[in-house]
Amino acid sequence: MIRRYASLFCEHCARWLARVRPLAAAGSTITRLVLDSALRRLRHPTRRGVALTLAALPALFVLYVLALVPSTPGIGDIRKARVDRPAWIVSADGKLLDTFKPVNREWVSLRQVSPHMVAALIATEDRRFYEHHGIDWKRTASAALHTFSGDRQGGSTITQQLARNLYPDEIGRAPTLTRKLREAITAFKIEAVYSKDQILETYLNTVPFLYNAYGVEMAARTYFGKSASQLDILDSATLVGMLKANSTYNPVLNPERALQRRNTVLGQMNKYGKLKPDAYAALKRQPLNVDFELQTAQPGAAPHFSAQLRKWLIAWADRNGYNIYADGLVVRTTIDSRLQAMATQALDWQTNQLQWIANGAWNERTGCWPGNDLFRTFIRQSPDYRAARDAGQSDEAALSKLGANPTFVRALCRSKTQIQAGFVAIDPRNGDIKAWVGSRDFRDEPFDHVQQARRQPGSTFKPFVYGAAFADGARPSDTIVDRNVAIALSGDAIWRPTDAEPPTGRPMTLRDALVYSRNRVTAQLMQKERPEKVARLARAMGVRASPLEAVPSLALGTSPVTLKEMVSAYSTIANRGAYIEPRMVTRIEDHDGKVLAEFPSAPPEQALPAGAAQTLVDVMRDVVSRGTGAAIRARFGIRADVAGKTGTTQDNTDSWFILMHPQLVAGAWVGFDDGRVTLGNYWGEGAHSALPMVGAFYDMALRARVIDPDARLGPETRPPRPVHERRRRHFLFWTF
Repeated sequence: MIRRYASLFCEHCARWLARVRPLAAAGSTITRLVLDSALRRLRHPTRRGVALTLAALPALFVLYVLALVPSTPGIGDIRKARVDRPAWIVSADGKLLDTFKPVNREWVSLRQVSPHMVAALIATEDRRFYEHHGIDWKRTASAALHTFSGDRQGGSTITQQLARNLYPDEIGRAPTLTRKLREAITAFKIEAVYSKDQILETYLNTVPFLYNAYGVEMAARTYFGKSASQLDILDSATLVGMLKANSTYNPVLNPERALQRRNTVLGQMNKYGKLKPDAYAALKRQPLNVDFELQTAQPGAAPHFSAQLRKWLIAWADRNGYNIYADGLVVRTTIDSRLQAMATQALDWQTNQLQWIANGAWNERTGCWPGNDLFRTFIRQSPDYRAARDAGQSDEAALSKLGANPTFVRALCRSKTQIQAGFVAIDPRNGDIKAWVGSRDFRDEPFDHVQQARRQPGSTFKPFVYGAAFADGARPSDTIVDRNVAIALSGDAIWRPTDAEPPTGRPMTLRDALVYSRNRVTAQLMQKERPEKVARLARAMGVRASPLEAVPSLALGTSPVTLKEMVSAYSTIANRGAYIEPRMVTRIEDHDGKVLAEFPSAPPEQALPAGAAQTLVDVMRDVVSRGTGAAIRARFGIRADVAGKTGTTQDNTDSWFILMHPQLVAGAWVGFDDGRVTLGNYWGEGAHSALPMVGAFYDMALRARVIDPDARLGPETRPPRPVHERRRRHFLFWTF
């Protein structure tokens, strides 16, 4: 038997030396010669050679271990790794908005973990945990003997398992001696740095338990609906049993195996005195009692903003040698938590009302029924319809069967008719983003309607046309005849813009044309200013990521853009024509408060002459005083100096409203993700869907004096309104 083990040992040593020789390649000539000689003797052993090799093995083994030490994590890395230090995302007014964690984990102290969990872990995984210094030599020797004889067994301590959990890449994953040695070296380092209780705490907080549950706290919530401190003996034994093989002993998918493994853990606890006398017999007959529920991380106060910020921060951290999940960065953002809460509240309030209207327009008796051609199209685009056709059903048979299924119809109708919205607010003086709401509910709709969605802006694009004209010297009092227009396009196409009202045939001032959002007059002004010039101006003012098609219809907002771009461009108007790139972050600190980087506002770029911008602001004041945005004053009672513009696209697909204040520019978009679904001619207009959201937001912000009610956009130059205009104000109140 001894001879057999000696021969096997020599074979293993030969493989070790073959691996270690490259590590010594840069060393002395004597070292290389010694290794070469030993390698030859091991490959062709004689009795004398075996004896000499066995005598030299301790020294060679020490050399090999020393060669591996530099490739294992350093003490400094181990100190960093023990505790999660996720980045903290902080608002401009000092409130915690979010934390960036690598996994779904909530760190708890050892005192917050049930003692049953600790007892089960030690009894099963490492019963001499408090006696060794990272390596249990008795268990390691026993495991080695079994492995040499062909029966592979694990001998890792809790500390060694922790080393693997923390440093899988540095230690490696292959079942080799090199990995085991790296693991052992790292375990020694961990034991040198931390106490036993700290090691247990770290292990219990880093071990994975499937379903994106990391650590004992999330495992307790996922499998038993309780916290780690409330785990009883059976719960603890079940979770410890999973550590041997998560998938194999998954109590959700493999309850029988999990029960057997749990009882094995109970047996270990009984064997080593962790259970009361006679308790084992009763406990092993108990069922698992799993109460499974997936745990999802709760979104922060500004989840869509955080999602965009995370991308930016990862890139910054990579360039500067930081880890956003471990270095405890504190990111100071531009978001104002008060304005963010107001924006969220305003969006929830308005979209809930609009959803009630949408539900009335799209239900199983009106829009969502198989007799509606659009709903039939929705059915044909569903996986259920494709499965029915693949099964051999005809088009009509599949439509009829699915249309008669109320569960299918309700689910499809709901998925297509959920109102969506986006809202963003920017300080025009420095580009700071103060509020950002990308959808009604981040968990249901993570898609961001502020920065990701590109939708046609409708009449909110018209100020670029008028801004170009004012920059060329035009005055608000200049007139263009309100008449039918036919504009030739490429080929033989003709574009004939229309309005809700018939043409008057009379001259209309540029001021009134923008105030009442007249398409025919704007199209004629676009011909004069040229589409290419207006597109360049819009890009200079802030529409910088979305392509703009330089065609005459661009005047009416036919090129899709993002809400963030539009609000940024309106901020340029409010900032006297100077564009400032939107800013998310002001500075980044370490966890001790040391400033690592500062991010001042971008330098202003004069996109529109200041005089033209001021003229445009003055005209757009009238939009909210007597034009399409009059509800801002009449309904919400806002008396501050504000200016804005409504926007509605063809077929009422997209609804917009953007309002400017000297200290804050805010805009909203409302619609459906599927542009074929609309709210109709009345509720689909920007004045009725998007405007109330913005109006409610400003009403709250002004009442709370988060922005100054007395701030001024600039001098007013409005002429007195003619009597006939004052008489028709009531008619124009809800007219787009």
